[in-house]
Amino acid sequence: MGGGAPAAAAKFSTIRLGAGVIKDFPINKLFRAMVDLNSSDLHLQVGKPAILRIKGALKPLDMPPITEEQMKELCWPLMDERNQEIFMSTGGADYAHVVEYKGEPWRFRVNMFIQTGKVGMVSRKIERSIPNFEGLYLPPIMEDLCRYDQGMVLLAGVTGSGKSTTIASMLDWINHNFGKHILTIEDPVEFVYTADKSLINQREIGPDVCDFHTAMKHAVRQDPDIMLVGELRDRDTFETAIHAAETGHLVYGTIHASSAPSTIGRILDLFPQSMHSAIRSSMGFNMKAIVAQKLLPTIRDKPKRVPICEVMLFNGTVRKLILEEQDEKLPAAMRIGKADGMQLFNDSLYHFITQEYVSRAEAFEISPNVEELKMMLKGIDVKGPGIL
Repeated sequence: MGGGAPAAAAKFSTIRLGAGVIKDFPINKLFRAMVDLNSSDLHLQVGKPAILRIKGALKPLDMPPITEEQMKELCWPLMDERNQEIFMSTGGADYAHVVEYKGEPWRFRVNMFIQTGKVGMVSRKIERSIPNFEGLYLPPIMEDLCRYDQGMVLLAGVTGSGKSTTIASMLDWINHNFGKHILTIEDPVEFVYTADKSLINQREIGPDVCDFHTAMKHAVRQDPDIMLVGELRDRDTFETAIHAAETGHLVYGTIHASSAPSTIGRILDLFPQSMHSAIRSSMGFNMKAIVAQKLLPTIRDKPKRVPICEVMLFNGTVRKLILEEQDEKLPAAMRIGKADGMQLFNDSLYHFITQEYVSRAEAFEISPNVEELKMMLKGIDVKGPGIL
C-alpha cells in the first residue's frame, strides 16, 4: 500500500465520545458532508472528486480530483489490522466507521476495494433513528411478517435497495412489541438498536467473533428467539440459517435477487443440482415469506424515495409450486393471493402512481411488465396466466 499511510495515521487526533474513542480522520469531513447534504452514499475513486448519491442521483463535490497517494492516506487508516489483512489478501474489506458530528455519533458502512490496480471506496450512511413501517411507506403486511414464532423471512434486492433498513424496521417493531431475545450477526453492524421490551445482542464479525460460522455455532447456545444473519451470500451461510429456522428460531436475512420468485433460483444456484430437491423441500417447510424491494425517487419533497415491494407469502399454493419445481407459476399464485397480502411489483407501482408519489415515466422504467401496468392504470383487470 505504500509507506505514507502508517506515517499519516500517526498524525490523527482522537475525540472521546462516551465510553469509546473515535479517531477524527481527514476523510471524516466527507462523511460529515454526507450528513449535511442528506446523502445516502459516498464514492471515492482515483482521478475524480468525491461523489455523493443524493436522492438517487450521483453528484460530484466541488473539489479537485483525488490522487492515488491521497486515496491511500484517506482510506487506509480507517481499517484496523484485521481489515487491512483482509484487504491485502482479498482485494476488498467491509467494516463500520463511526464519525462524531455535532455531538452525535453517525455510523457508516464502508467497502474498500481495488479496481484497475487502485484503491476505491464506497460508503453508505446509516440513519441514526430506525424508521417505522409508515415512515418507510412499506405495505401493511410487513407487520404480519414480524409475528411468526419460527421460520425464515428473506429481504431480496440489489445493493442500495433498502433491504437493511426494512429489516431494521421489522426488528425494531418486534423490540417495541414483544419480549424476545433478538440476536444479530452482522458484517458490519449497521443499525444499533436500543432495547425496549426485547433483549438485544448484536455481534459483529471481527471485533466480536472471528467469523460467521463460529458466531452461528455460538448462537444456538445463546437462547435466541429471533436471529438476523445478515446477507446470505454462500451455501454454508444459507444452510446454517435454514437449520436455525428448522430448529425453532425466527430467522431474518437478506439476499441479492431481482424479484421474490427469482430468489428461489438464486438460492438453488448456491448448491449442486443433486441437492436441489432437498433444498426445495427445506424452503417449502421453513420459509415464511420473501419480500423483494427496489427504491424509486418520488416527485415530492418528502419522502425522497419510496420502496417498490413484491411480497410472496409461503401459503399452500406457493409451497406446492416450489416443491413441484414450477417456479414460473409463482407470479400467478401471488396474484391469486392478493387478499392475503401478496403483491407484485406492478401492484406497488400502481399504488404509488395513483397516490401521486412517483411519476409514470419513472415507474414504467423499472416495471417488469410495462404493458400490464398501463392496463392497470386504465382500470383494466389484469388476470395474467393461470397456475393450472
